[in-house]
Amino acid sequence: MPSLTITLIQTPLFWEDKAANLAMLEKKIYAITEKTELVVLPEMFSTGFSMQPESLAEEMEGETFAWMKKVAATKKIILTGSLIITEGGQYFNRLVWVLPDGSFGYYDKRHRFAFAGEDEKYTPGNKRLIARVKGWKINLQVCYDLRFPVWARQQTEETPEYDILLYVANWPERRSHAWKTLLTARAIENQCYVIGVNRVGNDGNGIYHSGDSMVIDALGTIIYHKNGEEDVHTIVLEKEPLENIRSKFPFWKDADSFQILQDRDTDE
Repeated sequence: MPSLTITLIQTPLFWEDKAANLAMLEKKIYAITEKTELVVLPEMFSTGFSMQPESLAEEMEGETFAWMKKVAATKKIILTGSLIITEGGQYFNRLVWVLPDGSFGYYDKRHRFAFAGEDEKYTPGNKRLIARVKGWKINLQVCYDLRFPVWARQQTEETPEYDILLYVANWPERRSHAWKTLLTARAIENQCYVIGVNRVGNDGNGIYHSGDSMVIDALGTIIYHKNGEEDVHTIVLEKEPLENIRSKFPFWKDADSFQILQDRDTDE
């Protein structure tokens, strides 16, 4: 049962300044000295959580995606995070999953944060993305998706659908209790590891983010948590403890069967 080494980057972001953010993140990633296989960046890592896609959006083959491919190849890592993408005259808050060889998958944020007007600017996704690496299955989601458990729920048949549920976010400090509580709930109810990677600092609207990036095991035990400061943290997840929990407490077998009326996609 292979382990998986993941690096979480909790960082401030320069407001709507792609060049500054990419330079800052590149420095942090290249400074990682320990072995890592997956590096996770926050939501809208190149701009901050902006409602100005008209001036900030890029085509998929734009500079930020090219930067992701370059960094992934140079460091021989999988790199993921969300950015603003334009396609077919629409705008998407798109999480991109880039492998060292340049292949990629993506997930468009399903639940748009209407409280901030995201629903007026961005088109919702309609497919989940469950990526695979070294025998691990990772369900990739974005920020506000966390509040909607059906979209994340394990669809079990003979085995659980995924092993890790990963959220990238720009989640404000004023609602950090909900962030921490819901991350823990998602881990317990889905009997999986949950990873939440959030930004820190004030955004361009003066909204403060406390980070509170977390890694939680399938029993709801917090195995990493960082509040209020930037951090680059590498953690090794082991498959055997997860399988032992699922074997000893096979609650997943008693789950209600259901069907989400949107297509799902799986990236190999």
